[in-house]
Amino acid sequence: MSGIKVIAAMVFASAFLLTGCGAGGLKDSLNYQVESFRYNDQSGSAVQLSDLKGKIWVANFIFTSCETVCPPMTANMARLQKLAAENQLDVQFVSFSVDPVVDSPEVLKTYGEKFGANFDNWVFLTGYQQKEIEDFARKSFKTIVKKPEAEDQVIHGTSLYLIDTNGKVMKSYSGVENTPYEEIVSDMKLLHK
Repeated sequence: MSGIKVIAAMVFASAFLLTGCGAGGLKDSLNYQVESFRYNDQSGSAVQLSDLKGKIWVANFIFTSCETVCPPMTANMARLQKLAAENQLDVQFVSFSVDPVVDSPEVLKTYGEKFGANFDNWVFLTGYQQKEIEDFARKSFKTIVKKPEAEDQVIHGTSLYLIDTNGKVMKSYSGVENTPYEEIVSDMKLLHK
């Protein structure tokens, strides 16, 4: 367990050092570049980073058998999707599964439906190896994803991430408690300008 704490501390320190000013007038922009990817969504269709080029998007990391943080995170994402629509903001929502062996497209589709996800602009992604999503989360979002051996619960970050039209992670927000909906919508509007 101490190794995971060391990794988490390194990720936090990296995130702290990389904060600064960013595009779109957002305060304390992170400016993490999302690495190229090609994964499968809840309908089995390929989704890649280039598909999101020119779009503002919100991402999170979840898994369907999560017993703690994922249900509220997904509910908060669903509420944010509705708020974006109410504000006539063209925003894509992306949930990356951190348990790809369990979370097949069909399982993710059922999970999304349970939360009232509108699949027109919300994709649930899978179709990669465990190590791949762990590396992707660390490199692109500076967050931890780790599935301990012989356990069914995955350790992962609980933030919601706002990504700009160039595939840069601009900000992160609490995805479980006290999710700042108004701030996120305001930041979305700034990126739309």
